[in-house]
Amino acid sequence: MSAFSRLTPLAVSLPSTVPFVGPEAIERGRGLKVEARIGANESGFGPAPSVLMAMRDAAAETWMYNDPENFELKEALAIHHGVSRGNIAIGGGVDGLLGEIARLIVEPGTPVVTSLGGYPTFNYHVNGFGGKLVTTPYVDDHENLDGLLDLVIRENAPLVYFANPDNPMGSWWEASEVVAFARALPETCLLILDEAYCETAPASAVPSIDALIGQPNILRMRTFSKAYGLAGARVGYAIGTLGNVEAFDKIRNHFGMARVSVAGALAALKDQAYLHDVVGKIAVARDRISAIARNNGLSPLPSATNFVTIDCQRDGTYARAIVDGLMEHGVFIRMPGVAPLNRCIRVSVGPDDKLDLFEQALPKVIKALG
Repeated sequence: MSAFSRLTPLAVSLPSTVPFVGPEAIERGRGLKVEARIGANESGFGPAPSVLMAMRDAAAETWMYNDPENFELKEALAIHHGVSRGNIAIGGGVDGLLGEIARLIVEPGTPVVTSLGGYPTFNYHVNGFGGKLVTTPYVDDHENLDGLLDLVIRENAPLVYFANPDNPMGSWWEASEVVAFARALPETCLLILDEAYCETAPASAVPSIDALIGQPNILRMRTFSKAYGLAGARVGYAIGTLGNVEAFDKIRNHFGMARVSVAGALAALKDQAYLHDVVGKIAVARDRISAIARNNGLSPLPSATNFVTIDCQRDGTYARAIVDGLMEHGVFIRMPGVAPLNRCIRVSVGPDDKLDLFEQALPKVIKALG
């Protein structure tokens, strides 16, 4: 099929693929049914009943656009975090906010620092604006803070991405180390601190809001997709200085948020008792996944997220064979995409019936591989 002849040269040069292959695409392509969807770091425990009720009620108003200023959700989040409403930017999940940050900062050739094997969607957005990704490898399955800082200084980079806790390895740094890294960065470099998994992390791993709120070169990213169970609603937010939050208003899609999604996020934020319950279930499920791995001769890594990364103790080819083999049994999981991280598989938490399927299928797959 021919394309319009006046696409930008950058657009022409980009691949027309998505960073992730979804389970739906696997079902279509391989003719297999996903019975255990434990690969996308969603919450199989789902949102609170109060959230579903709020979303059902809001559906009757879906003929209306959502408030383009997102006033009510900003106000609720500001109260929750003890900041001003002007410190909160709302977007279509962390992914949407990452794209907006890239639009604000990245031009063709702009050096952008991240970890080799880190979150692919960030790379996708940087590439989409012609940026030059500069990466440092993980060290002991942790993002390398010293390596990131060195590259920022060497490249005079205006943007660096760091996730704590980390995806895809599940590792984390203590809050004091995160704050020290943030304060060591040049004022000319913006830190995207992706805290999508902060609700499932030890309290000691998450810096207080006050610790970083005054730094104009830091944006902290949060989401309702993980512990709150609203991945399909696409609601994320950034916490930053007033000036940084105002910058989003220059380029964001002002009618980009759905009324139903915002209603769900507001209800989720109110139901902290349900969140506490789910975080407990996530911890129990992590322990069970780790035990299943050990029982099959594999090595689970410590995790502060809603998934467990499992060292298969061989190479990426072997790990890929396990991923594909599990899919033959209807169990959808994922794996890191870059060596040496790709010696691992990544299994998301879920209800017992889904982990039962994983527990039953894994030994069969390993035995078949020999």
